[in-house]
Amino acid sequence: MPTYQYLCESCGYEFERFQNITARPLRRCPKCDKARLKRLIGSGAGIIFKGSGFYQTDYRSESYKKAEKKDKEAATEKKKTAESKDSKADKNTKPDTKNKKKPV
Repeated sequence: MPTYQYLCESCGYEFERFQNITARPLRRCPKCDKARLKRLIGSGAGIIFKGSGFYQTDYRSESYKKAEKKDKEAATEKKKTAESKDSKADKNTKPDTKNKKKPV
């Protein structure tokens, strides 16, 4: 349910009220009881969906998505390079034969 802001044009009382979207706007001021309430147009809050299925990162700009993709590709390439260096180092190293126990 959205939050609506109200202002009494008679006494100047300003307040917020949770109301259903289909509910009619309030008319009577809870402070002075005069029918001079006006519902204000607020800026509202940014919508952030929470829960399964909706995430605030689902709707990113195209430039953000392209930069993120480039970063992921660079990280993957870096990981592949490091793995290939490790496998080459394993092939070039000799097994340690000096400290092996001789069978008795």
